[in-house]
Amino acid sequence: MALYSAAAAVLEGLESGRGGIKALVYNSRFPHVRQLYALVSETLRYSPVLEKVVDGAALLQAEKKLPPQLAKVLVYDLLFGKGLKCGGRWKALARRHRARLEAELARLKVQQKVSRNEDLLAPAQAASPSASQVPRYVRVNTLKTCVDDVIDFFKRQGYSYLGKAASVEELRALSGKKFLLDLHLPELLVFPPQMDFHDNLLYTSGHIILQDKASCLPAFLLDPAAASHVIDACAAPGNKTSHLAAILRNKGQIFAFDVDTKRLATMNTMLMRAGVTGFQLAQQDFLTVDPSDPKYSKVTHILLDPSCSGSGMVNRVPRDEAAPSAERLQALAGFQRKVLSHALRFPALRRLVYSTCSLHREENEDVVQAVLQEWGSAFRLVNAFPSWPCRGLAAFPGAECCLRASPADTLTHGFFVAVLERCGEGAAAPSSLPAAAEESPQHGEGMEPGAAPKKRKRKKQRVK
Repeated sequence: MALYSAAAAVLEGLESGRGGIKALVYNSRFPHVRQLYALVSETLRYSPVLEKVVDGAALLQAEKKLPPQLAKVLVYDLLFGKGLKCGGRWKALARRHRARLEAELARLKVQQKVSRNEDLLAPAQAASPSASQVPRYVRVNTLKTCVDDVIDFFKRQGYSYLGKAASVEELRALSGKKFLLDLHLPELLVFPPQMDFHDNLLYTSGHIILQDKASCLPAFLLDPAAASHVIDACAAPGNKTSHLAAILRNKGQIFAFDVDTKRLATMNTMLMRAGVTGFQLAQQDFLTVDPSDPKYSKVTHILLDPSCSGSGMVNRVPRDEAAPSAERLQALAGFQRKVLSHALRFPALRRLVYSTCSLHREENEDVVQAVLQEWGSAFRLVNAFPSWPCRGLAAFPGAECCLRASPADTLTHGFFVAVLERCGEGAAAPSSLPAAAEESPQHGEGMEPGAAPKKRKRKKQRVK
């Protein structure tokens, strides 16, 4: 029952405006945050249908002590999920009303002339495109296994492997228990939308990471060589950090920063499960990190995915779907410019990836343009991933070097990525930037659960 209580608490927090879905999930005390996030997201996606079913079955009238948020979560798993996993009185309550709830769901299908549960979402999809069109992406964790072994494992579980995709349309056509190798990213498998692997052995053992394709782009494009020193500036929940570690083959060093203690603790658990070593987590605002600290003198690569409006996320709370105010966008863009400029001050930096899950030019192209102008000829924008179909908006000459992603065009969350490289050795910081000592008087209190690992040969664990 803990899962459903936690999910109901997150829904109540969203409705009362206490935070966004990610913050509320990661600040909950539920130990399996990804399972919780998936349940909340799907309940939100089906929310209009669930409200009709609950109202039509008069569930809340019959069970006056049942909170409406808990009712939604229970009915979602009963009718649309994999069945109730809880015991006790709530499970008995839901089963007691099961016949009425199923009858109301059947009535809605007849009324809307559809046969599948997914088809009930069509009106909502027309208003807010394509949460259900985005496939389930599964990144193979090459620290523990390899793509071929994972493919064989899924085939033994009854899935049909269709080979490497040749187009986005092939991904769009996936259905049933069929899956493909992604056409762009070599360690990414693609399954039909809403496929749930949170209870799968591969996931619980850290052999696979459930990560949207667009979210895989930053580490993929940063592409640090093994033994590099890398900073993940805004790291939690850790998917990109684990991806960096896989690219590094657990050689070198990753410095990961986040200001939230609970998010870092969850991230540490996730990284350890994924077999990541050679990382240091610090509870610290990246803006307070001193670029001249000898500890970071070998940092050549930085992944920067700062706080943003989140307007590109396909699973959104209805209240958050409205465009943020101009003041809010201006404040976010100001922060993003500041943190990007700060990242460029690390003396050994050679390559940086800036990304957001925002659709707004103010947080994307405008931020990159302003910082490049500030730094003059010290850094240049790289024409990253030329075969990627969606490019940056024409906000300034060269903006087409940036990448964009969207549910409609790339079957991913909405995303923006820019890759910057240093133009020459010894390029100085712009005079408009304050000294590091003035910006960063103190370091935050850090924790280093993955620091200074003993070097040892790691064998890939074959999936059995």
